[in-house]
Amino acid sequence: MNLHEYPKRHAWGQLCRRPELELAFLEGTVRNILTRVRQAGDEALKEFSLKFDHVQLTSLELTAEAWKLGAQRVDAGVRAAIELAATNIRTFHAAQKPVDIRVETMPGVVCWRRSVPLQNVGIYIPGGSAPLFSTVLMLAIPARLAGCHEVLLCTPPQADGTIHPAILFAAQLAGVTRVFKVGGAQAIGALAYGTATIPRVDKIFGPGNQYVTAAKQMVSQQGVAIDMPAGPSEVLIIADDEARPDFVAADLLAQAEHGADSQVMLVTTSRELTEAVQQEIEKQVRSLPRKDVAVQALKHSHLVMLKTEAEIIDFTNAYAPEHLIINTAHPQKIADRILNAGSVFLGAYTPESAGDYASGTNHTLPTNGYARAWSGVTLESFMKTITYQHITREGLQKLGPAVEIMAEAESLQAHKNAVTIRLNA
Repeated sequence: MNLHEYPKRHAWGQLCRRPELELAFLEGTVRNILTRVRQAGDEALKEFSLKFDHVQLTSLELTAEAWKLGAQRVDAGVRAAIELAATNIRTFHAAQKPVDIRVETMPGVVCWRRSVPLQNVGIYIPGGSAPLFSTVLMLAIPARLAGCHEVLLCTPPQADGTIHPAILFAAQLAGVTRVFKVGGAQAIGALAYGTATIPRVDKIFGPGNQYVTAAKQMVSQQGVAIDMPAGPSEVLIIADDEARPDFVAADLLAQAEHGADSQVMLVTTSRELTEAVQQEIEKQVRSLPRKDVAVQALKHSHLVMLKTEAEIIDFTNAYAPEHLIINTAHPQKIADRILNAGSVFLGAYTPESAGDYASGTNHTLPTNGYARAWSGVTLESFMKTITYQHITREGLQKLGPAVEIMAEAESLQAHKNAVTIRLNA
């Protein structure tokens, strides 16, 4: 990791830069994939499966029998852990149900708002060396709690044409309605445009590689809703002299192993902690199966020493981390002053891994500084609101003259007439 001792505020912007996703060179390839899917549908999906996944598919949708048999292959210990996580995720998200509001803004004028679920949503789950079955829980559970009618899941097939058993078990438990053996940018295209087999959805959720990220950005420009802008995963840790260096190092490495383009940050006033954490990282990284990935991530990660707690808070809000761990003697005091973060983890015994899997909060969070304006996925991500108003005859008599004046001032005579004709009646 790169050490920065007491950087000046004007240098913070450079420190807050993330590893950049090189999406420009992918644009042509991804656009061609999306166009092909839009034009040829299922045929294109099968072609891309053979080209990219090296699997010859006869059917794109997983049968109910194959789904059931696959889910049964999950180890009992993994099954129990997934069930525990699902319970906590369901409990936390069920408490987020929005309350409809009804207000009489003036006598005879009543306005209200009602929340309704999206009808069809699509979830993309990466496969490969790290099948993210936990993300199935994070997305499908709130979707079903929100009342979504269809929850479709796309994930790339394994070499033998099957889906990873843990993904299938999580999908079964979380209430996914249909599973398709389709991955990559072509899966995003299928969910965005629809094919003979895969229905078009109202909104697309889920992480993915650079091709998936580029595809989501492109279809969002074509009017298809997506969960949020995405970039490499990241964590920022605030720690003081009381933090255990091995805890801090373990949390940094947990995030670094996500990908070579991930970024991890430690911000502290303690030189002693900084030195101890560096030693712990060197010690712990040696035994990691994904050591090479973590080492690459550490190359563009930072240890930042600042002089005061106030500076640390300002720096953190400037960085706007996806994950923020506050491992200090009094974490709540700092947490209350944090304005920009996706999810916050307080205290020595709250590792970010807990939120990734099983504490109950959602791990689909804004990255790349988007936490300044975006929230992570919630129950309301799978809903929309509709506003209503009802005006009585007496209400329009009170409200109408103001509407007439405003409409005339904007030179919209027909707007004024719609009120005037009623008042004259």
